[in-house]
Amino acid sequence: MATNPRQLKPSELVRMLNSLGRGEVISERQLRRHRNRAGYTIVDRRSPKTVDLFRYAAWLTLEYHKPKKQPVSYDEVKRRQAERNAEAVRAAQDIGQIPEVADPKRRAHCEESFRGFCETYFPEVFYLPWSEDHLRVIEKIERAVRSGGLCAMAMPRGSGKTVLCQAAVIWAALIGATPFICLIAASADRARDLLENIKVWLETNPLLQADFPEVTYPIMCLERITNRQKGQKHNGEPTRIEWASDRIVLPTITGSRASGVVISCSGMKGSDIRGQNYARADGQVVRPQLVMVDDPQTTESAWSPSQSQRREAILAGDVLGMAGPGKKIAGLMACTVIRPGDMADNILDRDKHPEWQGERTKMVYAFPSAEKLWAKYAELRADSLRNDGDGTVATEFYRVNQDAMDAGSIVAWPQRFNDDELSAIQHAMNLRLRDEAAFFAEYQNEPIVEEVGEEMLTAEQIAAKLNGYPRNGIPLSCNHLTMFVDVQQKVLFWMLCAWEENFTGYIVDYGTWPSQKRAYFTLRDVRSTIARAAPGAGTEGQIYAALDKLTAEMLTRAYRREGGAEMRIDRCLVDANWGQSTDVVYQFCRQSSFAGVLLPSHGKYVGASSVPFSEYKRKRGDRLGMHWRIPNTVGRRQVRHVLVDTNYWKTFVHARLAVSMGDPGCLSLYGRDDKAHRMLADQLTSEYRVKASAQGRTVDEWKLRATRPDNHWLDCLVGCAVAASVQGAVLAGTDHGSQSARRRVKLSEIQRGRR
Repeated sequence: MATNPRQLKPSELVRMLNSLGRGEVISERQLRRHRNRAGYTIVDRRSPKTVDLFRYAAWLTLEYHKPKKQPVSYDEVKRRQAERNAEAVRAAQDIGQIPEVADPKRRAHCEESFRGFCETYFPEVFYLPWSEDHLRVIEKIERAVRSGGLCAMAMPRGSGKTVLCQAAVIWAALIGATPFICLIAASADRARDLLENIKVWLETNPLLQADFPEVTYPIMCLERITNRQKGQKHNGEPTRIEWASDRIVLPTITGSRASGVVISCSGMKGSDIRGQNYARADGQVVRPQLVMVDDPQTTESAWSPSQSQRREAILAGDVLGMAGPGKKIAGLMACTVIRPGDMADNILDRDKHPEWQGERTKMVYAFPSAEKLWAKYAELRADSLRNDGDGTVATEFYRVNQDAMDAGSIVAWPQRFNDDELSAIQHAMNLRLRDEAAFFAEYQNEPIVEEVGEEMLTAEQIAAKLNGYPRNGIPLSCNHLTMFVDVQQKVLFWMLCAWEENFTGYIVDYGTWPSQKRAYFTLRDVRSTIARAAPGAGTEGQIYAALDKLTAEMLTRAYRREGGAEMRIDRCLVDANWGQSTDVVYQFCRQSSFAGVLLPSHGKYVGASSVPFSEYKRKRGDRLGMHWRIPNTVGRRQVRHVLVDTNYWKTFVHARLAVSMGDPGCLSLYGRDDKAHRMLADQLTSEYRVKASAQGRTVDEWKLRATRPDNHWLDCLVGCAVAASVQGAVLAGTDHGSQSARRRVKLSEIQRGRR
């Protein structure tokens, strides 16, 4: 069959050309490239899948005679590539058309109301209902932003003042209330952290992006690549946006109220604050006209009078002078008082700084009146936490008695409490129980005024206060012999003291049960323990057995007073405060053969903000003494107990130790070797006192030293002194003595009275 050269299949054409004896003239791949380049010019249209040999030859001839392109130099290649890159950069720098406002009505409402702005755009931050204090702060912020003026507001820790300040900065910038806003914090690092949160909100908040696109869209176009900020343009004009760690400048967009607004941050140092300014595109140089000050002090600076004074000076000079000559600056400071006399405490004082119009808010405006129920709650909670619990027992107690325990309380923010709590007042009381001083300072903004008390005695001075009497030797003038037992899980600490009627005292003996037979030890490293002395019993059983053996040794013993007269211990108090021992101590005091001598004791921390013993309403049958009382009620434990103001009595016994030998009311130690009492002296100086004032009262409050040494014999000495007061000892000059002291009445007097 004859081959038609005008309609050759590609494979046929390849075989034909390669069979001319010239070797491989063409390949199928090369022919395919030629067909793609030539298109239909080499194809018979009646048979498009074939190749016309004559047309193909003509096309090849024309291609061969086409003029050849001159080779391009390497420099030209680089120039052309640079032009293409520059064009790509210019195209990328222009952010294009800014989206329309999603909801103009919503935006207009939030521009007019700072509260509406917070509720609309930050519902996940301000998720609880506002308190009255919050609404007052919001009103002050809005007034400061729109009308100027200064205001300092103390808010409880954790009340949201920081995020309110951050939201206020964004709101003031978006509505164009001022061209320059400065956010000030205690340190530069803290201020940068606050500004970083603002930047994140502007970058990621979807509602802000929808309603304020002229601000947020250029920010989003940066994609957190700061190098893009210098060349960013809108409609060919630079936006002049800045996005640094310590200052941001919002994009310059025609028609935007926030165009070119500056937000800077600074720490409370003069060098950081002074000299802040910004040159705008219109040639105007702007300086800060609005400051938001958030917690301007640190804990360290609050405890340093010099640092507090320095920060006050910076606030009065550098901060209030940021606006420049002849211009006023507006500002709001949200702060928390850490200690009396710190920067926040002074700024809030309208007598010292009237320009700030200080106002204090509190977590609790009135505390509950059911103090006994709350005392029981505190005891249950402390016992639970000491035994690795979570306080659930105390919460259940509160649930049962909530109406009574809430009576009389007024809280600022009823919705503020944790998931494991039932109410805001329970949350507040838990904070107070955790640290009363911190609670009144940081949550009430009414710090307890503390002044270092008079110089404390040293351990060496106490150890040298020796009377020369032998151990267990009792002076002739003593009429009372008292004992106290401090209950611990490992050992019992005890002390025996003799007293004269005028409260001149003598430490007759002291020790532990079981005896350690060492001159110096701590509770942590005791070797002979109650558990070893009473094996096989549980904790309560071991304590019961230890109390039984100790009292059998001490209370049956006859002590010789000078002159040969015998004395016995006439009052022994037993510590019932330790969580696991309370019930067993009551049981022991009730069942012991020495029940007439034994009395459970509860030490109460009566601080400056607490209700003093003198204000307790006396009930029929109660026994009241010098800062102690024995309630008439016995309850389910069926035995009376004594409540002791430990702060008062620690001051009392230290005052007795400070009295010179020979003077009435002096307290001294037995023996002549001061080295023998070194451990006792260390425990008697394990706490220190501070003068505290609150609610019109000034008292000594005792605190354990930072090294947290043992203080058990200090508790024992206090207990012995209280027992002496119960028995009738009276210090000259005190207001009243123990009401338990009763004059003996003879039978003849009674008979004469009947006649």
